[in-house]
Amino acid sequence: MPKRSDRIKKGLERVPHRALLYATGLPKGEMKKPFIGVATSFSDLIPGHIGMRDLERFIEKGVHTGGGYPMLFGLPGICDGIAMGHRGMHYSLPSRELIADIIESVTEAHAFDGLILLTNCDKITPGMLMAAARLNVPAIIVTAGPMMTGRYRGRRLSFIRNTFEAMGRFRKGEISKEELDSCEIGACPGAGSCQGLYTANTMNCLTEAMGMSLPLCGTALAQSAEKRRIAFDSGVRIVELVKKNVTPRKIMTRAAFENAIMVDLALGGSTNTVLHLLAIANDAGVKLPLELFDVLSRTTPHITSIEPVGDHYMEDLHWAGGISAILARLKGSIRDNPTVSGKRIKAIIDEVGFIDDEVIKPIDEAYHREGGIAVLKGNLAPLGAVVKQSGVSDKMMRFTGRARVFDSEEEAMKAIFGKTIKSGDVVVIRYEGPKGGPGMREMLAPTATLMGMGLGESVALITDGRFSGGTRGPCVGHISPEAMEGGPIALVSEGDIIELDIPGRTLELKVSADELKKRKLEWKAPQPKIKNGWLSRYAKAVTSAYTGAVLK
Repeated sequence: MPKRSDRIKKGLERVPHRALLYATGLPKGEMKKPFIGVATSFSDLIPGHIGMRDLERFIEKGVHTGGGYPMLFGLPGICDGIAMGHRGMHYSLPSRELIADIIESVTEAHAFDGLILLTNCDKITPGMLMAAARLNVPAIIVTAGPMMTGRYRGRRLSFIRNTFEAMGRFRKGEISKEELDSCEIGACPGAGSCQGLYTANTMNCLTEAMGMSLPLCGTALAQSAEKRRIAFDSGVRIVELVKKNVTPRKIMTRAAFENAIMVDLALGGSTNTVLHLLAIANDAGVKLPLELFDVLSRTTPHITSIEPVGDHYMEDLHWAGGISAILARLKGSIRDNPTVSGKRIKAIIDEVGFIDDEVIKPIDEAYHREGGIAVLKGNLAPLGAVVKQSGVSDKMMRFTGRARVFDSEEEAMKAIFGKTIKSGDVVVIRYEGPKGGPGMREMLAPTATLMGMGLGESVALITDGRFSGGTRGPCVGHISPEAMEGGPIALVSEGDIIELDIPGRTLELKVSADELKKRKLEWKAPQPKIKNGWLSRYAKAVTSAYTGAVLK
């Protein structure tokens, strides 16, 4: 079968192309082999990516062993934790589109036969999946793995609970400066994606659930021998996928996305996955409405309690059986589908020999009968909003409070640190959506600080921005339409009554329709916060959160 790479290396008219390929050091005997692009997001900037040089070597070994020729190229990455709470977070979600576009550009320009996509954190993994779906060239995702937990006086430490929430606890006087400093130095002990079900680890688990990475890849720990073997096996396997022409769209079917959503709901993962799965499905040509998350949530139980919601960590999930064990628990609902391993999902489930019941509960012992994510609608969110209901206490599942309105995250943080937010308030942070942000910043600092200050049981937060996977508490994001588009969240006034009903799936502003019409007539869109550079172009092209914030 003709190879894609033939277009740059076969025929008399390709003498110049071959000359340039030989200039890279390509041995003449390798010219006939499949060319495998290895897109690596190695970086000194991101803890989840600092260990990738090692995995690159094992991927290369695997590709050579399988009979292909590997060619590495680099991709940018942003650490959401480092970008959090300042101008840098505007760039996080938009970087997903850049990553997808870069992979598309390099792959088409250099005519790769197949791709290994080496990733780990936040927007990098979904960007790679979007590119794989768009290009439909044989591809395997290799995720670099979760970080081990830290330690402090016999306690396990993790990034969100022991840094972001620790800020609030310190301000409240619950912990000493010594303990705060120990958390700061010990919460992240080395390479890997942060230890809980934040966006990075959730997406890596869902990549495996979709069948786009090898079994156990989603949870195998960073810098482990097991992860090295997975990297090597992925290199071997991609050459076989090229020979058999097994492309991503044969794997990323509607069934694959439904499986991924159910695994997400069972895990109680990050709400960011809603944005990302919608965007990946868009590139895969699969219709995936926002409402499907809620439909599946009604019948998918929440069966793990992993940090930030609970006290287990990614290392516990891995040793408990990993994503294969989650799929096995959900066997009655999971749809059979092919995977990059060559095994179908049902076959992978049949091979599961051990599940730790303490970490992955049996269905009849589930933490909640519904899944971790709920989609809300109402006059405040006509096109939808998203909440991580697995992180909300029973007391706050229904809540009515007074609106405290802020037009940016910074304004809200000033009020929270100034202790002007009181029990019974609903913090409204707007003009932080895809267009208004621009870039739909994560509101982790406000939510974690509220939790750390002990207000998680008496204050709610709603926003047209989004939340980190580390968020817990009554926090509703992705409100659509966003404020910058003139959505109802733009019309909320200080002191308005807002009613949150998660079981009823509603988010209501208790203001009459006539009053809202009056406010709408008086509303004027504010000036963009950023008026030049890439983000100004992004703001003009990006769509609403309920579509996955894809570009037009």
